[in-house]
This record gives sequence, structure tokens and C-alpha cells, in this order.
Amino acid sequence: MNAPQTKPFKAGDYRSDLTPVWCPGCGDFHVLMSVTRALAELGTAPQDVAVISGIGCSSRIPAYTNCYGFHGVHGRSLALATGLKVARSDLTVMVMSGDGDGFSIGGNHFLHACRRNVDLTYIVMDNRVYGMTKGQPSPTTEPDWDSALSPGGTGLSPFHPLVIALASGANFVAREFSGDIKNSTRTIIEAIKHPGFSFVEILSPCVTFRPDEKEWKNTVHKASVDETDDPARAARRIMTDDGMNVGILYRGNRKPYKAHVSDRIDDMAALESEFAIPPASKT
Repeated sequence: MNAPQTKPFKAGDYRSDLTPVWCPGCGDFHVLMSVTRALAELGTAPQDVAVISGIGCSSRIPAYTNCYGFHGVHGRSLALATGLKVARSDLTVMVMSGDGDGFSIGGNHFLHACRRNVDLTYIVMDNRVYGMTKGQPSPTTEPDWDSALSPGGTGLSPFHPLVIALASGANFVAREFSGDIKNSTRTIIEAIKHPGFSFVEILSPCVTFRPDEKEWKNTVHKASVDETDDPARAARRIMTDDGMNVGILYRGNRKPYKAHVSDRIDDMAALESEFAIPPASKT
């Protein structure tokens, strides 16, 4: 992460002039506020931040920031972000995703991004439904959630992001609620500051297709135990988690992956020569 700038920044300095098109009441509005407030408090200049995303409601966030951004294809945001961070270690790289984008088509990248432990921050807005494509069950949807598209529910065991992140080697694991901007901001700050791969799941209600999630504001609660650097203790805690505990779960001490980037080559002829195929020998 870059050293703080001398110029004080405000949250508005990280917002673009585009108006978000999320449904009124969507939790993603609050996540955007938490992200911009966190960056302002850290004092990292907008041009030193890159925000990467895939596909989905939550993945619109790069367009709403005044930072460098890349809106990639479905499920591939972590692959893009990993390449960027390895090539430009000076940048603060953040990845924005949703439960469909991140845990379904992007699930394989999630596992290996945790394992590689590259120094970037992954924020997943989890609403337990495919909101942009009209309400299909997602990997984190409850097995008995009844809807027109899944009468009686899917009957499938839901994906548990925190368990997967911890088991796969993430160096920082946390969960927050989008409506609690103060604590979400604080956790995002800690995630960005912590070296290695940081994962923050943010429960972000979809008021359109999951109006029942409006009750989350009454059911989320602070975890009864403190954060730990012991993965075994963290695992015991989250295996009995009710899905509504919020706060920092695990803060590990693995060293982040450091890439060995070759010297820059400005001479295209020299670069092309490295790939030249020698002529076939005559017999």
C-alpha cells in the first residue's frame, strides 16, 4: 500500500460524476460509501487506487469511483486484479464482486487467490440472490428459499465464503453489514492495510428480490469472540457461525506473494528477438 499523501482527501474525491443505477434501498449504496470513506481516511490518492470488478449489480462500483478501474468479464475479476498487482505493486488494488460473480463462476479464482496471497483486497457484496438477472438463487442462497424461479427452494447446501477463504489461505477474513457504514469502513481500512490477500464479505440486502433481507439490520450482531491469528481457532468459530456474526474473524501473518518482475523493455526489436524462431537446420 502506498504511503499516505500530505493532501487531505474527502470521500467525495473518490466518487465519479455518474449516478448509481441500483434499486432504491440497495445495500450497495452503503458499500460504495464505506469504500470511499475508507480510502479518504487512508489518504491514498485516487490515481494510486485501482478498482477491478466482474459482472453483477455490485460490479458496477468501478464506474462510480474516481480511481482507475476495470470492469471485466463474469467471474474473472480476481485473475485481472492479481495480474495488475503483480505488475504494479505500487498500486492499492481492490476487487468488487457479488455472491454470484465471486462464488459461482468465479469460485475457482477465489480459492486460488486466497492461496496465492497476493496483496489485494477482495470485497464481496453478498445478497444471496442473482439480483441483476432477476432473482435466481445464488451459491449462498438458503436451500429452502422459495421463489418463482426455484419453487420450494434448491435443497442445496449453501457456499460458506468465510470457511472457504480461511481454508484456502486468505490472510485476512471478515464479515460486515452494509447498513453499518462506520464498522464497514473501519474493517475495509484494516483489510487494505493488512499485507496479503484480504477478504471482506459484506451482507448487502437486495430489497427488490429479497425484501425479507430488510430484517438483516435487526439480526446482524457482533461476534462474541475476538479476532484471532490462529486459523484453527478461527475455523472452530466459523463452523458454528449463524451467518450473521460481523467483525474481523482472522488476521493472519503469512507473508504476501512477491513477484519477480523483469526489467522493462522499451526496445520492441529486442523484445521480438526473444520470441524469434530459429530457422530450421538443413540436412
